[in-house]
Amino acid sequence: MMIPELGFIALLIAVLVSFLLAFVPLWGIVKGKSHVISYAWNFSYLLGIFSSLSMGLLAYSFGVDDFSLEYVSAHSNSQLPLFFKLAATWGGHEGSMLFWLFCLALWTALFAFFSRKIDPIFSARALSILGFICLGIGIFILFFSNPFIRQFPLPPEGRDLNPMLQDIGLIIHPPLLYLGYVGFAVNFAMTVSAMLSGYLDAAIARWTRPWVLVSWLFLTLGIMLGAWWAYYELGWGGWWFWDPIENASLMPWLLGLSLLHSLVVTEQRGIFNYWTILFSLFAFSFSLLGTFVVRSGVLTSVHAFAVDGERGTVLLLLFFILMAVALTIFALKVDLKQSAVRFSIFSKESLLLLANMIFTIATVSVFLGTFYPMVFSAMGWGSISVGAPYFNSIFVPLLVIILLAMVLVLVTKWQKANSALLIKKLALIIPALSCTFVVIYFTIQQDESLKFHIFAFIILSLAIWLLMATLWTNWLKISVQQLAMVLAHCGVALAVIGAVMSSYFGSEIGVRLAPNQSKVLNGYEFRYLGFSNELGPNFTSEQAHFEIYQDGHKVTELFPERRYYEVRTMNMSEVGIQWGILGDIYIVMGDKLGPGEFSFRLHYKPFIRWLWLGGVLIALGALLGTIGVRYKKPKEII
Repeated sequence: MMIPELGFIALLIAVLVSFLLAFVPLWGIVKGKSHVISYAWNFSYLLGIFSSLSMGLLAYSFGVDDFSLEYVSAHSNSQLPLFFKLAATWGGHEGSMLFWLFCLALWTALFAFFSRKIDPIFSARALSILGFICLGIGIFILFFSNPFIRQFPLPPEGRDLNPMLQDIGLIIHPPLLYLGYVGFAVNFAMTVSAMLSGYLDAAIARWTRPWVLVSWLFLTLGIMLGAWWAYYELGWGGWWFWDPIENASLMPWLLGLSLLHSLVVTEQRGIFNYWTILFSLFAFSFSLLGTFVVRSGVLTSVHAFAVDGERGTVLLLLFFILMAVALTIFALKVDLKQSAVRFSIFSKESLLLLANMIFTIATVSVFLGTFYPMVFSAMGWGSISVGAPYFNSIFVPLLVIILLAMVLVLVTKWQKANSALLIKKLALIIPALSCTFVVIYFTIQQDESLKFHIFAFIILSLAIWLLMATLWTNWLKISVQQLAMVLAHCGVALAVIGAVMSSYFGSEIGVRLAPNQSKVLNGYEFRYLGFSNELGPNFTSEQAHFEIYQDGHKVTELFPERRYYEVRTMNMSEVGIQWGILGDIYIVMGDKLGPGEFSFRLHYKPFIRWLWLGGVLIALGALLGTIGVRYKKPKEII
């Protein structure tokens, strides 16, 4: 079949079109030729078409088991279910980079379509910048990451997809992350275009904000889905491990969040312009840095795609070139004329400035904790590990400050505070403290091994206070943008409640059980009835059977598994989970210790579902915020 060759030709055409997009409109701008400038839109659409064609033909090669392609044979197998075969298209390094280019081309085409009614010089310049980025990624794929390379002789079978990635999460999680990462490129291009023009006013901030919101929306969903995948697939009972790859997605998320708040002030008050520019530049640059971390092999992670130092060096070089050019333009061209705006220390402006500082500190802390071990090792000083204690010691105090600021921003206006509203909101701290005490008290009563944590009490109290204060609003007069803020801030409160309760007050024990033995945890009796051997499409498994009882009444049945993937010669645990609004029952099956006897890890995770619900509300708030930005004269949104 010539399908892979057609895919490679489509890739070549896409790279050629990105070259034309990068240079032709700029030449038209310099020469003042409007008809040449208009080519930017045609090139953008062609780039989207041919990159989509290349990606689609690679997916087709997976679907028909074309093992003559090295990439297909390395990441697929004829016994793999079809939907996993298609997901395997971006399950390895080469395919993920082509998917990266595909997403970037789609964003470029979408920006071209929606930018037809704004300043054509500004838009064409931004499209050219996107063309440069596409060109860099395209050249990298052609020379270092080509997924269309044939191999001879033809292998009879593929090596199969990594068992950890044979999950529905793989189908959704990486595309959402890529759409979030790459979406920041549009904002990056618009910001550089604004810097080259020498101004950044409210109109440009308004044009920019929807793209940031949508990108941040995808990144939020991707991170939350990744946390959910880690929770139910990796079998360790947690949802965030401060893994380097997790941190790589967290840094642009924090910068994107900072950028959103900064854009609000720039648009409505005409200040924070420099903050807005720098957050715009660094949000996308850190997305590129995350790409380097995932694919270079410099940091070890279960999420990493590659261990090729040469590829990582090229990606790192692309990151430095992009940052050097952007910061040089910032240093030489940006001299913004900002009006003098007065505001009190206790005002919306001050609190948003505090939020920017906190998010910046958080990003720098994650950056240092992620890359310091790598630098330490590269300098020959030995090896060092930076884990959860470091990150928690920094993020817990920052979380306390940001929750307090989120409550106070509800009682402030531009330039000043609303004293009457402040008194009403402050009164809510009493029921918030009471609710916190009741929740922690009854949780500890269920498991005597649990202890009271002062930091957990403080954070939970602030989160519940934030939830109450945010919900206390005039629902009859609320605008779309205000509703977006309410949903997002309530989402933060719920996510914090779920994270703190499951982290500080979760119960777990390791047990050794033979058939018909039981163990009690957090008021639940776990009865192990036995196990059975099961046959899957590309694996065999040992499946345990548990019945869960509470107060003598049967609650549910759970079937944790230990799967063996023969092609990859790997064992994987499939956890048994019974979800509940107040907590999850969670069983992990371990090694076989005797006839029918296994080791098990039993967990109870209180309120952990609130974490996912909070993430959904945050994303929904971002979606409504995108809709609200279309209003010409929006009301206050924070």
